[in-house]
Amino acid sequence: MDIRPIVESDWREYRDIRLKMLAEIPLAFGETLQTAERRGERAWRDRAAGSATGTAIRLVAIDHATGEWAGTMGGFLSPDDGSRAVLVGVYVSPGYRGSEPGVTDALLAGIENWAHRFGDTLLLHVHEKNARARAAYEKRGFVLTGVTLPYVLDMSSIEVEMVKELRPSS
Repeated sequence: MDIRPIVESDWREYRDIRLKMLAEIPLAFGETLQTAERRGERAWRDRAAGSATGTAIRLVAIDHATGEWAGTMGGFLSPDDGSRAVLVGVYVSPGYRGSEPGVTDALLAGIENWAHRFGDTLLLHVHEKNARARAAYEKRGFVLTGVTLPYVLDMSSIEVEMVKELRPSS
């Protein structure tokens, strides 16, 4: 698996995996498939190009044997105070899930290395009904903070906040 930042020239592949993730797990993201499908090339190029700005990152895992995009994860600094790293856009294609392929752990390690430059924690929000994702985060050291917030696409449901203490890079 090759793990690297997404760049502007990846816009088509990024668009394709983003549409795939929104179709498969719609409650896991703050955007609808219909909204994403309406984006034009310029918008996708801008999103791909903006993924490695210093205050944001978006990584991709590419199967070097097939060239398939196996997964993606992103991070950004919270606009609230500019110093809290937030994990977003987590998706691993079904054929690459589980501990054996190691895609989730490899992508998360990349995000944690980036986040550690800004502090000693990594924050995320997960939909209350996304039990599979929550279990995956707990397995990787995230714990509930007790904070909840309305889910942006359906204010009648909530997202729970989780945090992970980051260890110094070796």
